[in-house]
Amino acid sequence: MRIAGSGCRMNPRYVSFLLPVVLFCVIGATADDQKAPRLSKQTRLDLIRTFNAELVYIRSPFPMGKRGLTLKDGNLSPSGEEMQNMLAMWGPAAKPGDQARISEVQVKNDRIHFEINGGPVKKQKWYQHIQVGGAGGMTSVAPGDSNANPRGSYVDLVFDGYVPELNPQELKALLRPVFDFNAKSSIEAYLETLPPKTRDAIKAHHVLVGMNREMVIASKGRPPKKIREKDGEVEYEEWIYGEPPEDVDFVRIVGDEVIRLESMKVDGEKVIHTEREVDLPPTVAKTSEPEVRPPNAPTLRRPGEDVDTASPAGQASPMPGPPPDPLGQDGPPTQPN
Repeated sequence: MRIAGSGCRMNPRYVSFLLPVVLFCVIGATADDQKAPRLSKQTRLDLIRTFNAELVYIRSPFPMGKRGLTLKDGNLSPSGEEMQNMLAMWGPAAKPGDQARISEVQVKNDRIHFEINGGPVKKQKWYQHIQVGGAGGMTSVAPGDSNANPRGSYVDLVFDGYVPELNPQELKALLRPVFDFNAKSSIEAYLETLPPKTRDAIKAHHVLVGMNREMVIASKGRPPKKIREKDGEVEYEEWIYGEPPEDVDFVRIVGDEVIRLESMKVDGEKVIHTEREVDLPPTVAKTSEPEVRPPNAPTLRRPGEDVDTASPAGQASPMPGPPPDPLGQDGPPTQPN
């Protein structure tokens, strides 16, 4: 092979090696041109100004604790059983339908960090870290509120490599799995998180077997009457809606789930539903663990006294009473006359 305009020759076997390299470079350069530009400084400021202190309705549960949510490509983590375990262990910081305030927005390398309701960690002002010392020790110039307990959480919206240029509407669309910016009420935001069958039943004020307490209240309101009963070893609550001569609904709840619905109609007809009509994720109960006594725990045993293994948790037996009176008298010995 001869290169035009020169006297150099190229070995034909090198052509098959160089051609893929050239094509790769061309495709890579084209892909770089098609990538979205990085978030500009001005857009960063505009987004922080727009979303900071914004009121939103929650669409996904947020667990308490220092670990929040991660949202990437429309997928939330943690989720499923892991989320249920965290909610059972730490409790919810926010539930679907709750109203929350975005208290802080931070733009980082590959993510945007949104904190709600103050975030999971209590923060202090810079002057609350200042301490002065004297003969009595160190004292804070402006001590913080010792009763302040953070109840918020956060979500990280993660991108590939870097945060691209985007406007507020595009960012709201990306946050749709966790935040509802358009809902007009708490119930509207809550209904949007439910399956269509459950949502339609609540709108029609019907109760389905398998609903939880929150769904029943959203459908029928708080029950005017409640009865606590026991069926064998199972404790349940009967929520009663309506009074004769109107229709009366008896909603039986065990734990947090409706297991039976009995409706008494005006004409005397009785309708009973016991088959599950709604599938909800199971609630994982917090398991109780046996208490482990530390090795240096205080005890009432005397030195050298053996542990009473018959008593629970190896507790010491009751302390012995005073030794018997050698004279066999109940009171103190009398002095001879």
